[in-house]
Amino acid sequence: EQVNPHFMFNSLNSVKALISEDPEKAKTAIVTLADILRNSLNNSSKLTIPLKEEIDQCRDYLEMEKIRFEERLQYEINVGEDINHCPLPPLSIQTLVENAIKHGLIDSLPGGKIIINCRKEKGHIITTVVNDGKLKNKGKTGIGIKNLRERLAILYPQNFTFSIYEKEGKVIAEFKIPQKISKEIVL
Repeated sequence: EQVNPHFMFNSLNSVKALISEDPEKAKTAIVTLADILRNSLNNSSKLTIPLKEEIDQCRDYLEMEKIRFEERLQYEINVGEDINHCPLPPLSIQTLVENAIKHGLIDSLPGGKIIINCRKEKGHIITTVVNDGKLKNKGKTGIGIKNLRERLAILYPQNFTFSIYEKEGKVIAEFKIPQKISKEIVL
């Protein structure tokens, strides 16, 4: 998985607009964008990263998108401290966040809120990404979701669940994986 080229293009345009109106905020955005790129390069060859690292990357991504969408994008992140060390595939949560923005926020004039929840339950980590909106193309998924499912299947054969569904005006993407990888993965 890698950083989406459209995200890079949009982020650079957002930073360009900030340079004249708020130079300090532009500097902060450049540092955040550099962190996103560095993490993408560093993690591209890793099978897993700690949950805390993935959440930090999601937070950076959302902060960059907030520059573009301003108050139209709100977000909330809830993660139990006791699971920060748990391994998961890089960009797994971020893929869901990107989808939430692409398919939920962009089409909504007032914008919306994205909520990331990660919790431990009976030896598993359950991650949900919730956004305002309607589920489009029910049953069809794009390449990002397809790739995420494939990566989960490699790491957790027959021991993960993944679903995307709509409930009460919200789209919910959820995956459940074991807290620990039970065997050595060889590719």
